[in-house]
Amino acid sequence: MENILEAREINKYFREPVLFHVLKDISFGIKNGEFVSIMGKSGCGKSTLLYILSTMDTDYEGELFLNGKKITGKHHEDLAKIRNQNIGFVFQFHYLLSEFTVLENVMLPAKKLGLKSLQEIEHDAMEKLKLLHIDDQAKKLASRISGGQKQRVAIARALINDPAIIMGDEPTGNLDSHNSENVMDIFKALAQERNLSLLIVTHDTDFAEKTDRIIEMGDGRILSS
Repeated sequence: MENILEAREINKYFREPVLFHVLKDISFGIKNGEFVSIMGKSGCGKSTLLYILSTMDTDYEGELFLNGKKITGKHHEDLAKIRNQNIGFVFQFHYLLSEFTVLENVMLPAKKLGLKSLQEIEHDAMEKLKLLHIDDQAKKLASRISGGQKQRVAIARALINDPAIIMGDEPTGNLDSHNSENVMDIFKALAQERNLSLLIVTHDTDFAEKTDRIIEMGDGRILSS
């Protein structure tokens, strides 16, 4: 099976205030429909790695491939387009715009990509909200819904451009156990029913143990995968 995402010999250095080798020879791949978690102590390089894999940080050594194509060395504008089209993001904080409705928030990345008409985007956004059983909140302002609902809206927004992979940085970090389980169920369904790949950085052992594979990091290296 083809790797959706592949990292080869990734090394990363922080140069200020002193030279620090933060990621050391990171190599791994994620297959289509695979649900992978990254675990490790604070400061081991998990979030730094995620920024590189998501193409937001380009200051690294090594090679990165997405959908079998090398994306290392591409121009920032090209990377922004690749990112918007192929990668969905879910963070610990939902980053919804409170003055916009739920529906408008979900539509934003598709409007930015500009491949579909406004009508098509609105239809797609409603479909994603239905998928996450939150379409009844579509017309509400994002500031008027609960924390668990906000995270579901954030997932719907991550799905709007039908990405190849979803990346998450502690997506259940601000949620209670009930809402954390909801998010886990949603992610599992996306992997199994929609063949979506997921890569999630988490501190939550219960969450990680339900994923297909755990990549354990320590001191900037992969200890086990």
